[in-house]
Amino acid sequence: MFVGITNTPRDYAWGSRTGIAELLGHHASGGPEAELWLGAHPGWPSTVTTATPALAGQRLDDVIAAAPAEFLGAGRSRLPFLMKVLAADAPLSLQVHPDPEQAKEGYARENAAGVPLTADTRNYKDDSAKPELILALSATFEALAGFRHVSESRLLLAELAGAAAGEDRVAISRFADDLAGGDAARAGSVGSSAEVIRDGLPDVGETVPEHRHSGNPLAYVVERLLRGGAEAERLIAAVVATVPRLGAGSSFAREWATVRTLADAYPGDPGIVISLLLNHVTLRQGQALALPAGAMHAYLSGLGIEVMTASDNVLRGGLTPKHVDVDELLQVVVFEALPTPTVQPDALRPGVTVWQSAGDDFLLAQVALGDAAAVHGHTLSGPESTTFTIDGPAEILVVAGGMTVSGTADSISLARGDAAFVTPDEGLLTFAGSGIAYLTTTP
Repeated sequence: MFVGITNTPRDYAWGSRTGIAELLGHHASGGPEAELWLGAHPGWPSTVTTATPALAGQRLDDVIAAAPAEFLGAGRSRLPFLMKVLAADAPLSLQVHPDPEQAKEGYARENAAGVPLTADTRNYKDDSAKPELILALSATFEALAGFRHVSESRLLLAELAGAAAGEDRVAISRFADDLAGGDAARAGSVGSSAEVIRDGLPDVGETVPEHRHSGNPLAYVVERLLRGGAEAERLIAAVVATVPRLGAGSSFAREWATVRTLADAYPGDPGIVISLLLNHVTLRQGQALALPAGAMHAYLSGLGIEVMTASDNVLRGGLTPKHVDVDELLQVVVFEALPTPTVQPDALRPGVTVWQSAGDDFLLAQVALGDAAAVHGHTLSGPESTTFTIDGPAEILVVAGGMTVSGTADSISLARGDAAFVTPDEGLLTFAGSGIAYLTTTP
């Protein structure tokens, strides 16, 4: 069965006012349109359209719950993925997602403690991990993704310290020394009731609880920033004051521009400095990024198709007015250098390109047919028809032109901006027409 679906974009403040509407040929609302959710997540489920008259107007999660075996296949009780169109005009929060074990344990722990699912302080809204993949549709998509190698961060900080003056240079140099292991080594293993002393003054926080950062300078400096206090505030101010001294010819010009953007949006936030420790990734149109559990990240700007497991488990680390649970965040973050986690596409057959999540939780396919298909000025050509086989539930979104999709028992015609949910029994899908569609399904 093919089920036509639609939704209203979420109006988060960081969203673009035009990106989603221009991509899909819809009328813009006039306000920010940040994310278009296509799926059955109970927090913002899709609605069935008149393309499926028998179910029109119903929530997709309710439709699936009434007949899960029919809509999802045997053994599944919920749609395992969520597909989004994401349009960012301003930075999203600095965040990280748990692995499966952490999600199950955290969800059970907060349930046992009686923390309401709707509470601002709730970290775990479900018991699922949340790996995600983002494919750039705009000419560029900017993101911070995973910690860069400490040696590169030290080069960056050396350039920054060299441009600083007076007390600003002292604060940045001390931070660089900490990252090199200087103070972490001198402090040794910090006990749960210990107070770190440096230069005769209490350190950033108050007390620094025992944590797995013993011997890991990266974890050490991030925790000190997140816990705040006078020294962290001095460092953030020093970085923000020094960046304008650096010229456009710097090898870290993107990083300095990001500091200026973040400082304007979130004055005094520790994420401003943490951004300097993360890989700055520029995706070109058609390139994708996959984020595993534990990878600290933030999307900065751009338009893309995002796919993730159907989870809402987010531990925030800054660049947000929302709740930041430092203790829980530090348990989830992986404090290791992460190579830029880009995903190489697989040209499955003419007209079909596939990007797959690192954990094989889901895949994203692009179907390009005909010679006139274009997205944001980038023209793709392909055959007049092609096929793709599914053995689990799927979703399809057409972003250019139009096409007819036929399965074993049913078919649907989709124009630009239309979307559909597909049941597993349709099996071999045949796409015909001229346009570009994106399909999400299980591997």
